[in-house]
Amino acid sequence: MDVYNSEEQQVEAIKSWWQENGKSIVAGVIIGFVGLFGWRYYNDYTRQQSEAAAAEYQQVMQSLSEQHEKAFDAVSQFIKSHKNTYGDLAGLQLAAEAVNANKPELAAEQLRYVAEQGSEEEFKPVAAIRLSRLLVAMDKPADALKVLDSITAEQYKAVVAEIRGDALLASSQPDKAREAYTVAMQSGKAGTNPVLQMKLDDLSVASEDVDTPKAK
Repeated sequence: MDVYNSEEQQVEAIKSWWQENGKSIVAGVIIGFVGLFGWRYYNDYTRQQSEAAAAEYQQVMQSLSEQHEKAFDAVSQFIKSHKNTYGDLAGLQLAAEAVNANKPELAAEQLRYVAEQGSEEEFKPVAAIRLSRLLVAMDKPADALKVLDSITAEQYKAVVAEIRGDALLASSQPDKAREAYTVAMQSGKAGTNPVLQMKLDDLSVASEDVDTPKAK
């Protein structure tokens, strides 16, 4: 602001500046308060929603653990109405209980949903791995191989390779199964996986039996 010769000139200059800029200042202050309180309201709302979802999740999980198959419908409804972490967790739990209840199709449905449409990226490969194992057990190795192709995270390389070997073996492709098991063994953590080693040994024995000519 310029230097004025009198207080009256200073006052007039302030009045003039306020007329030009006052409205924008007031609007800015109002917007700031609205934004601040709006953000607080949003945070409070989301926190309350999260707490409510957590409480409801605990309730349906308790019902599932106590009532088992009788609670399947209630858990399914919870999953449909909660497209979030709790819904994904409930889907994984429901799948496990469905396997125990000898309902593999329901388990596969839940696992496929989490693997393909889950809200948490961390849960998708976990669900896909469980689904691929289940599909092999259901004698659907081709479907299992398709699911395994969707899992690209490096940390799951060993387990994916092992399940791939299981699926290939179930598809009557022992040579490819051996290759997959070898990849799994080489990709695993330090130390030998006894189950995986047994699978490789069984394939070696089977191969020797085929290659050894029968005595006449």
